[in-house]
Amino acid sequence: MAEETTKLTPITVVTGFLGAGKTTLVNYILKEQNEWKICVLENEFGEVSIDDGLVAESLDAPEDLITMDNGCVCCSVRGDLIRTLGQLAKRRHDFDAILLETTGLADPAPIVYTVQTNPKMSENYCIDSIVCLADCKHLNQHLDEVKPEGSVNEAQQQVAFADKILLNKTDLVTEEEKTALKERLHGINKFATVIETQKSRAPLDKILGLNSFNMDSILSYDPDFFKEESEDGVTKKKHNLDLVQSVGVQFGGNLHAQWFNMFMMDLLRERAADLYRTKGLLSFHGQGDTKFVFQGVHEQINFGPADKPWKEGEERINKFVFIGKNLNRDELTKSLMECLYKEEEE
Repeated sequence: MAEETTKLTPITVVTGFLGAGKTTLVNYILKEQNEWKICVLENEFGEVSIDDGLVAESLDAPEDLITMDNGCVCCSVRGDLIRTLGQLAKRRHDFDAILLETTGLADPAPIVYTVQTNPKMSENYCIDSIVCLADCKHLNQHLDEVKPEGSVNEAQQQVAFADKILLNKTDLVTEEEKTALKERLHGINKFATVIETQKSRAPLDKILGLNSFNMDSILSYDPDFFKEESEDGVTKKKHNLDLVQSVGVQFGGNLHAQWFNMFMMDLLRERAADLYRTKGLLSFHGQGDTKFVFQGVHEQINFGPADKPWKEGEERINKFVFIGKNLNRDELTKSLMECLYKEEEE
């Protein structure tokens, strides 16, 4: 029981456009499913509430909290998310998870940063994953939207940040349209898991309580993600029609800690706004069997030892994931490989 009390409550951040099926998903969680006790936080940016009838009658209740028949609760965040989460802290063990709905918010970085760096938050909560709810029928249209001066549209950003993409309304498109869209999503963020749904009936065990925001999550990535899609430049360009893309880099050897730190500091100083997500698995010269991992959102990087060290005889392969705009794979690979430790340096 003591373990239960010390365990952090996982927060799943849900992004997505109006009309993607967010209301239906939230109502499914609050009214239909019975396996999970979830606290749904509605982060209001002037949009209509989850379910007018449901929310309207309870706005005067303490903390705007409504308890449902299945044990789930619903709450409107009006203003300060920190205050709301602070008020919920004493009740957090009543819930399996917190689902934070952020309609129209392209960049969840401030939420991630707050939960990870505010002591009151990090003592009680952890970010579990970032889920993008996407409308299979209209997503292409959002992804194609042209923004001024080469800035990225919100749909591409939402896909880029996601650990999981809930591809909703798959029954409204043909098999060919769906396959083409999934290929496009893979080009923008090949590290996110795509989960197909209809009428927002999401398999909750695939989006909640998975700790996919954990730094060690890079260890479970498919090795093929780090390979080039094609050796010829033509096919490569075809994959990069979207301004946002994901790049995986891997190579063997031990890194020179000082050189790698300098590379990352320069990269973040110059490109932090363009880098939505970064992850890494590293082997450093002089650090014995310690395997290091890092994960970042923009310039906010968490770095430390992995749960398990390098095994005896295991090949030391460094792996890096960059998801962002205007990324040059060859440049990144060259710069990272220049951080390798060379014996003659001693």
